[in-house]
Amino acid sequence: MTEDSIRIDRDRDLRAEAYDDAPVAAAAAPAPPPSPPAPPPGKPRARRIAFMILGVILLIAAIVYAIHVFTAPPTEETDDAYVGGNVVSVTARDGGTVLAIHADNTQAVKRGQPLIDLDPATTDVSLQAAEAALGQAVRAVRSDTASVDEAGAEIAQARADLAKARSDLSRRRGAAADGAVSGEEVSHAADAVTTANAALNLALAKRAQAASAVAGTSIYTNPRVLSAIANVKQAAINSSHMHIVAPMNGVVAQRTVQLGQRIAPGTPLMAVVPLDSLWVDANFRETQLEQIRVGQPAKITADVYGGKLVFHGKVLGLGAGSGSAFSLLPAQNASGNWIKIVQRVPVRIALDPAELRQHPLRVGLSASVTVDTADQSKPLVAAAAPPAGGTQMSLDGGPAIDARIRQIINQNLGRTR
Repeated sequence: MTEDSIRIDRDRDLRAEAYDDAPVAAAAAPAPPPSPPAPPPGKPRARRIAFMILGVILLIAAIVYAIHVFTAPPTEETDDAYVGGNVVSVTARDGGTVLAIHADNTQAVKRGQPLIDLDPATTDVSLQAAEAALGQAVRAVRSDTASVDEAGAEIAQARADLAKARSDLSRRRGAAADGAVSGEEVSHAADAVTTANAALNLALAKRAQAASAVAGTSIYTNPRVLSAIANVKQAAINSSHMHIVAPMNGVVAQRTVQLGQRIAPGTPLMAVVPLDSLWVDANFRETQLEQIRVGQPAKITADVYGGKLVFHGKVLGLGAGSGSAFSLLPAQNASGNWIKIVQRVPVRIALDPAELRQHPLRVGLSASVTVDTADQSKPLVAAAAPPAGGTQMSLDGGPAIDARIRQIINQNLGRTR
């Protein structure tokens, strides 16, 4: 046998042995894991229905959103907005020493409520001196009036003396013609007439002088009395400055004065913030101002209350310039390296006072503003409005000081009232 035939026979024997051992190896191999049970026939259908429902919901939401976008009124909104308000500074009009402080920070005060009392000792003395000077002025006017009456009596007496001297002179001249009296007596009678005439002229001058002080005036319109009345009012005003009251309703803030402190005129003592008349300054980009007009309605949400509470207001007016135009160092764009920056312009939004009373805000809080720009018939510039910070009564003494002045005048005139 050749080597090739021997190799072929060996390969045939090996294949036969492997074929005989194959069932044994198959039997010894582990069994495969059982296959998972087939899903019930209804589950794929339920899944398809759920996906269909979800698709319908998403389609409806998309349609609603599209309707809202295309049918909602045009608006402009910004979150660069802050609550603003009047910060009324309470200052000392005259110097003095602090005797009492009736209000502190965070406390609510009413208009006219006492805030600070200064020592009134000096001003009270000045007021008493002014009242005494008024009484002296009234009595001086009374004296001038009496001088006019006295001068009138002197004129009547001088006229009587002149008439008597003239009569004596006439009689003596007649007697001298008959030789009954001497020429010396006639000369003395003529001198008496001259003296009486001079006395009459002096009396007339005295009356004119006395009348010049009171002519055309009464006690209440006499210049001397008016000057004294002005001094009394000035002293009363200075005395009223010792009692500092709240200029308006609000909340006290920034109290800097302390008890016993000696303050000078014009010293800031505290501030009062009226929380019922706040507004919002919304800084819109200049590209948003095209459709904004005065009077358009606005919705405001403040961070302090979150997005659930919405305040309602209206546009009061647009600022006269951007924030950079009124800055301490305005931008200088006349340079080669210029980059355009979109500017922001403050737009003032008025708030509803009723909503402010229910949900108070504070000056400086952050807010978000949405302005409804659908109405384009409104003006671009706001018309004249009442005083922005309100009004305050002048501290001129009022009816009380006028009544006190009348009382002083009547007392020095000798009247009971």
